[in-house]
Amino acid sequence: MLTTFLDEHRGAAVATLDGLTDEEARQSLVPSETTVLGLVKHLTLVETIWFTELLMGVTRAQLGLPATPTDSFVLGATDTIDSIREGYHEACARSREAIGGHDLDEVITGHRFGPMTLRWIMLHCIRETAQHVGHAEILREQIFAARP
Repeated sequence: MLTTFLDEHRGAAVATLDGLTDEEARQSLVPSETTVLGLVKHLTLVETIWFTELLMGVTRAQLGLPATPTDSFVLGATDTIDSIREGYHEACARSREAIGGHDLDEVITGHRFGPMTLRWIMLHCIRETAQHVGHAEILREQIFAARP
């Protein structure tokens, strides 16, 4: 059930990019650097930290991750809807692979929050993904409303 709910939110995250141009997906409508494209890019980091780093033991340095979660919202010149969508799909596939073979009650160590179960990690990722999908949907609605 947890993987089903997470996959539903993952699909909703990707769907927030549908129908937008690259320029629209990069558009900032709030005082922060939050954009629809940046939110999906950030969710790629979320997947990578919580599953690839913690469950597969690959370090942040090896993964080339941004220094802070805030930095993961920043878009580079080569970031496009297609590249971010592809990167997110790849991160989600690695996450599914990382979860395989682990029990939900297995205690995972190595995160600054301290030891936690895989169940906790899954619930956290469901919550965070759903939250950011909501942000992206509001921004997307504003973008569509501003079209001529």
